Amino acid sequence: MRVLYRLAVGPLAALGWALAHLPHRPGLWVGRRLGDLAYWLLPRRRAVALENLARAFGRARTHRERRRLCRESFRHLGMTLVEASTFFFRPPAILLSRVDAEGTDHLKAAMAQGRGALLLTAHFGNWELLAAAHVQTGYLLSVVARPLDSPLLDRFVTRFREGGGLEVIAKRHAARRVLEALRRGGMVGILLDQNASRREGVFVPFFGELACTSRSLAVLALSSGAPVLPVFIHREAGGRHRIVIEPAVPPPVTGDREQDIRAFTAAFARIMESTIRQWPEQWLWMHRRWKTRPPAQ
Repeated sequence: MRVLYRLAVGPLAALGWALAHLPHRPGLWVGRRLGDLAYWLLPRRRAVALENLARAFGRARTHRERRRLCRESFRHLGMTLVEASTFFFRPPAILLSRVDAEGTDHLKAAMAQGRGALLLTAHFGNWELLAAAHVQTGYLLSVVARPLDSPLLDRFVTRFREGGGLEVIAKRHAARRVLEALRRGGMVGILLDQNASRREGVFVPFFGELACTSRSLAVLALSSGAPVLPVFIHREAGGRHRIVIEPAVPPPVTGDREQDIRAFTAAFARIMESTIRQWPEQWLWMHRRWKTRPPAQ
């Protein structure tokens, strides 16, 4: 298997280089066609996405509307792949010049407290571009990420991420390094939208249904006193992107730690859901978000 991974990295790198050097608009067109191709070649992922869309929207959207959203989400992912290739293989300024940001005053106010900042985000919009854009803030950024299944591909991607000044913290046993980054006055981004195991998560409402969500962000915030700011990026017309930084989420103050963790996590889920509802085609619907079920189910 390791030999197959090594053989695959070369062609993937060549494909990424070719995508990166396409003109901007033709590149996005190619990305959408790659999304169409993935829609038909990955029936299991398509089925997961359609199931998730049915859970989230139910009768609020017709079956035809959900299928359209599903296809658009694949197309969005294809465009994101092309843009990620551009970032990996060409100067970062090419993509960063297409990014606008609002709410930077919220970030400055949070960082002025001297405890660093925890950034709540998701696999939404072009999240790789969101991470790369941290250079425009003047603050250091660390991101908690699960290593890719292929160790060779993981090293390949991590090398490019770190080349842009990003610190990548492996998800397993990340707490110590996250707290160190906060003590240095940095920002730490955590993508909180994926399914968690019962051991590491709490069940909170998400699109009207209980979803097991990692308790890590709430635990880190309550332990460190660092503010939590929701930060998301979304795609706009003309190939531009907009980063929206929201005010810090007020921490619960019940005094019951477990209750505070659950309430904080529920607040994070509501914020993510609100953002996804605005641009539903830009979320990663093909992930099994509701895989872990409550014990009663």
